[in-house]
Amino acid sequence: MNLLLDEVARATARLADAGAASPRADAEELAASVHGVNRSELHKVADAAFDALFWEYVARREAGEPLQHITGRAFFRYLELKVGPGVFVPRPETEVMVGWALETLRDMDVQDPLVVDLGTGSAAIALSIAVEAPRARVHAVEKDPTAFVHATRNIDELDERGRVRLHLGDFGAALGELDGTVDFVISNPPYIPMSEWEYVPRDVRDHDPADALWGGGDDGLDAIRVVERTARRLLRPGGYVAVEHSDLQGNGVYWIFAEENGWRDVRNRRDLTNRDRFVTARLGVP
Repeated sequence: MNLLLDEVARATARLADAGAASPRADAEELAASVHGVNRSELHKVADAAFDALFWEYVARREAGEPLQHITGRAFFRYLELKVGPGVFVPRPETEVMVGWALETLRDMDVQDPLVVDLGTGSAAIALSIAVEAPRARVHAVEKDPTAFVHATRNIDELDERGRVRLHLGDFGAALGELDGTVDFVISNPPYIPMSEWEYVPRDVRDHDPADALWGGGDDGLDAIRVVERTARRLLRPGGYVAVEHSDLQGNGVYWIFAEENGWRDVRNRRDLTNRDRFVTARLGVP
């Protein structure tokens, strides 16, 4: 074992004692970030190249700072995104919803589908769709100025085809010029009720922006209700919506997309842990 791998093993033990959910992966990612290599290449780092900055990073992670804030990067599907304080760190659960959206877009008989991402944050969803469905035109909406800066930087670096247009504003009133023309609306809005504050992991509640976490209302679903109204306004007949929720909110979100409001084919869909994670629906044809 070389020096770096030995230090990673020691760091893993420290992070485990601190309560990190994935101590080995965190230690390896911190080491890879400091030394400018992939995690699979840590064994190639010469002993003489070991950088003690690694232990500063480990101490920050021990104190509860999110891994992605320390490294400045987050991985989402096929993307490496720039993240940091003030922007929501994208989660693996959301990748499943994006995968469903991409499959649906491929099955739609639309040459250049028009997609709207409401509350884009780092632009993870918008960019994944633009990269993996290269004929899609994507409008991404974000109201928080700090998150907007992060999204702008990621779009500038990763949107090589210029398929994503970013808009600063509240998604409840956004994009009126597109009303009735959009093929797909997707959103990972805030949905955590304040009553669950004490159950939210410390590194989430202390570091992710509050506006990206707390959904409003006793049930945390007020932001999703806004998504429903906005999607109903933006979509053309036959267009689809997908909205993420917690694994305990599937039934409540299902009924937000009520048939009397024009929704059809409403379904709860599951994430990689087989838990309810997002609702999809199609706007009916009048």
